[in-house]
Amino acid sequence: MSVLSSRTGRDRQRYDNNFRLVSGCIPYRLIKDKKLEEDTSVDFVNKLQVLMVSSPNRHDLVFPKGGWENDETVLEAASREAMEEAGVKGILREVPLGVWEFRSKSSISTNAEDESFGGCKGYMFALEVTEELQEWPERGNRQRKWLNVKEALELCRYEWMQRALEAFLRVMQEEEEGK
Repeated sequence: MSVLSSRTGRDRQRYDNNFRLVSGCIPYRLIKDKKLEEDTSVDFVNKLQVLMVSSPNRHDLVFPKGGWENDETVLEAASREAMEEAGVKGILREVPLGVWEFRSKSSISTNAEDESFGGCKGYMFALEVTEELQEWPERGNRQRKWLNVKEALELCRYEWMQRALEAFLRVMQEEEEGK
């Protein structure tokens, strides 16, 4: 049984103009395989894997993300969500991949005049995974799965997460080309 616990509730949640602020990440790793490293026909993208997690009570996959609370920075929130939801720790890139606006799956607007009701503003970061925990706070509610980028793009539940993954891929390719 895990002694780690997740933060719950929204009483410390940050908001910006009625948008709930969310922070998350795309956990990734480079495949360490001697054959792949030596094979020049295998491009960089095919050496990358990203980690996705299932949503509670659903079978689809998402990247770890959640509310950014008033006692933490956006980077601390992204790292916390990765540990709570996916059981991973690592090196978080400090420059966000981008900021996306989306509607929370848990909100159903009854006020048509308030377009931002249930709206979220999500900051996403790249997280190079250095540690996979065997026990983590949401292990009982979530499955984690390592995927190649192509598989992840096909399985992304939300369009905004696909766009975040595309931004991640651009950043990683630019970094690789700069080496």
